[in-house]
Amino acid sequence: MKYLMVSIIAVFMTFSLAYGQSDSATVNDMKDRLKSEEFNVGLLLQSVGAFSFEDDSFNGGRQFGLGATRLDIKGELPSNFIYRLQLDFRRSPSVMDAQIGYKFSENFRIVTGAFKPFLSADLDPSPAATDFVNRARLVGAMMNSREVGVTFLGESEGFNYRIGIYNGNGRQMSNNDNRFLYTARFGYSADLNEAGGLDFGVNGAINTSEMESVGRTNRISEGDRLIYGAFIKYSGSKFFGTVEFLETRFDDLALGLEETITGFYGTVGVHATEKSDLLLRWDYLSGEVIIPTSDRIVAGWNYQMTELVSFQLNGLYQLNDVIDDQAGISANLQFYF
Repeated sequence: MKYLMVSIIAVFMTFSLAYGQSDSATVNDMKDRLKSEEFNVGLLLQSVGAFSFEDDSFNGGRQFGLGATRLDIKGELPSNFIYRLQLDFRRSPSVMDAQIGYKFSENFRIVTGAFKPFLSADLDPSPAATDFVNRARLVGAMMNSREVGVTFLGESEGFNYRIGIYNGNGRQMSNNDNRFLYTARFGYSADLNEAGGLDFGVNGAINTSEMESVGRTNRISEGDRLIYGAFIKYSGSKFFGTVEFLETRFDDLALGLEETITGFYGTVGVHATEKSDLLLRWDYLSGEVIIPTSDRIVAGWNYQMTELVSFQLNGLYQLNDVIDDQAGISANLQFYF
């Protein structure tokens, strides 16, 4: 698999370097070779940098690294079966998505395997399509990016739903306690014609798994952890934005007390030019017992350099209740096909 990854990277980079950034015919040739309904190959490469002004532990410290480094193969067969295999190569090949499903109609499908749990609007997009270099902090604080189980997806006349039954311990295939994570999202998409579009959604989940890690907070839930929240997204020809609230309640194993983690963010953005976006986000996170309250302000500039290459630059300032305020910069140079 490593040799396949290297070969595909070589093909893509050869195309890009040989023909130049403005040659759209080259991109179309790549799509003809590697993208079809039955067999669709995608490649994402991210080179990132982080710098903390005041505290080495903030924003990843001071370092260069790799962001998402993924090979994505998916398709829909004439028999209506669908499949997807997405691998990440940052450390060693690891499975992000491994799915087999069936499409009953354009409005309903069932997918089994490793899947995003549809508990946050900011977790939904691919790393190639996020507003900022890093997702909102509520994602990492309250959920796993993937869960293994069964997902039911449907929509009708603007209404949509996502219902899942998962093991509840992320992508781990061991240490399952025979209890499940149950998730549900119900949403509605409104077309405002020339004014743009609105997406509404409410999320809810209960994770009955015992001794489950709570996101990346290093907290352990005794069991029956609740997650609930809502979001609204606006997308227009000039302006766009998202507001989302998410909260989780659980009995903390180490403390023997109920802990509540609350997250909220609001993003506003403007398409400043044909290739450039300017963004601003307020990101709030707090806990009742262990996690200190903080407000993070993030300013962003996204620039589409070519059809395949883009650049993100973020400036961060975090106001903390317990420690001194912190500031940093993040950048991401991305190749996405």
